Amino acid sequence: MKKLAFLLMTMMLVVFVAACGTEGTATEPVDGNVEVDSETEVTEEVEGEESSELTITHELGEIVVPKNPENVVVFDFGVLDSLDKLGVDVAGVAQAGSIPSYLSKYGDSAYENIGSLKEPDFEKISEISPELIVISARQAEAYDELSKIAPTLYVTVDNADYMNSFAENMKTLGEIFGKEAEVEAELATINESVEALNAKATANGEKGLIILVNDGSVSAYGSNSRFGIIHDVFGVTPADTNIEVSTHGQNVSFEYITEMNPDILFVVDRGAAVAGSTETSAATVLDNELVNNTTAAQNERIIYLDPDYWYLSGGGLVSVAEMVKQIDSVIE
Repeated sequence: MKKLAFLLMTMMLVVFVAACGTEGTATEPVDGNVEVDSETEVTEEVEGEESSELTITHELGEIVVPKNPENVVVFDFGVLDSLDKLGVDVAGVAQAGSIPSYLSKYGDSAYENIGSLKEPDFEKISEISPELIVISARQAEAYDELSKIAPTLYVTVDNADYMNSFAENMKTLGEIFGKEAEVEAELATINESVEALNAKATANGEKGLIILVNDGSVSAYGSNSRFGIIHDVFGVTPADTNIEVSTHGQNVSFEYITEMNPDILFVVDRGAAVAGSTETSAATVLDNELVNNTTAAQNERIIYLDPDYWYLSGGGLVSVAEMVKQIDSVIE
């Protein structure tokens, strides 16, 4: 009996120790495996997911903006015409001033009035709670204040590298709004038309002069200027290669126009671009003996550029395409 009792106690002790050992062995690996596996999945999920935000560096700073932002407000009309072309809705535009006629629908009450191009309505913009604000040179001084409200994207076109900077702006919009393919298609079409125009203008060889008429004053623009795309990209030979590069152009006289004697005189009428302007029209200002004696006038080659595209907007998918068309239509 004693032997039997001792045998039973020994067997029970073996079972107890084995159970304890099994429990300890199972606990550590199981807990560890669960934790490790969970972390690995989360990391892979985060790494595998497409980010819902974009970090964009621009001339005035860096912003983090959500993809497909809501309640977007836009000051730049070139960006506005691009978003319109791409089918992207906006919440507010600068209605207190001249809106290009081809974008006239944005003057409707369906869109919030965010002020003028020079004077943003900060209170109204704040009420809209935008996830993105887009500005250009005219609003550069307000960048810091606008950035307090929402991520503010500054876009500009480099007149010395027009097409590349224009393309970069459009690609940025494409990335923000998920319209990369559409933007690439539009740029390809524009580039094709530009190449054809440049070849035609280069072969033509006619010399052009670009002027802006502001009331009774006249200023000239050449290569690398605000309207220099006519020479630098479209291929029209400049009548004067020494025009000072300036935002407001180089002040010139009627005698200067006669001296340059361009084959084509390209005219931007600022008065026609400014709604409600009482300024004298460019046609009236240029109707004088000195200008009328130029080759351009005698051959009816004084071309009035559409101010909607050339003065108010520019740098947009629509405006650049239309600028190409207008110049192409006058190059023989």
